Amino acid sequence: MEGVNIILIVVNGSDIASTNQADRLLELGQWEKLSNVESKSAYSLKDVRMWIMPDGVLFEDNLDQRWQKETGEHVSEVIFPSRHAAASGQASLTIHPIGITGVVSGEEVRYGGKAGDAPPPNPRIASWWRELNRLSEMIDEKSGLKRFELSLETTHHGPWLSAPSLFIEVGSTSETWHHQGAADILAKIIFTGLALDGGSGFGKWNEVTNAGEIVVITLGGGHYAPRGNLLGLSDGIWLGHMLANYALPFIAPESEGEAVQGQWRNSIDAALKSTRIAFPGGKILFSWDKKSFKGWQRQAIRDRAAELEIPLLNSKSVIEMLE
Repeated sequence: MEGVNIILIVVNGSDIASTNQADRLLELGQWEKLSNVESKSAYSLKDVRMWIMPDGVLFEDNLDQRWQKETGEHVSEVIFPSRHAAASGQASLTIHPIGITGVVSGEEVRYGGKAGDAPPPNPRIASWWRELNRLSEMIDEKSGLKRFELSLETTHHGPWLSAPSLFIEVGSTSETWHHQGAADILAKIIFTGLALDGGSGFGKWNEVTNAGEIVVITLGGGHYAPRGNLLGLSDGIWLGHMLANYALPFIAPESEGEAVQGQWRNSIDAALKSTRIAFPGGKILFSWDKKSFKGWQRQAIRDRAAELEIPLLNSKSVIEMLE
């Protein structure tokens, strides 16, 4: 239907963790098979569309705009059910925003996206993280899911889109990508979160009713977002982009008084810009892993936060704002 706002679920047809989630979603509701879009299979249920990319998604830029061009429907957000790969081999269930802010503009990108930039983070990340943790407490020992660790991940990889986006993933090797129980729990979050079960859904940002609520961009730490994991568990906190240390590349000044160089400043600015797009009217804060930075890096971050007029707080201070 031309002119309507829809939510787009993009499935990687070559990824068993993605297709398992998609199959479970199709089982949970009465989806309508649509005419192919760009010669690719598509389905519809209420205001949600599912689109199957047969050959992967990381380099499929502008999927939101491409859908609108083909159908006339405006894409308000994008969900990517996916697999997660890690050398550790640890079984895991993860959620994360996307983008490669720490890569210099014009540099070749290994895993898709636009160098030096990030799509808006999907506002559902924090509430879906809380739901994932809630559901994990009810897991039966026989399900085989007890061995799965839960974690957010920091902002990384492509593709590039204009709509708020997130990946929801089963990790982290071929041993676990096919795990049906893992796919079921993530599909349930997607299905109920997007109100496909007839409920009210959860995690959607409303510029009027959510105005002034706390939105946190995390700075520093490792890839598995310990700061985001902690803060995201608190009701009333929304999560924007989460930048690991590797996404904040610094170049030390050669002499005292010289400006700190590197991609770190652009990374912070890009994360702030796109988080503002995702959370209009939100009270945006930076929360940093102070100990993960050297002294001169800390001062550079303090100065940039002051220039941007964004409070820079530790986790405890952010949580105290809810009291």
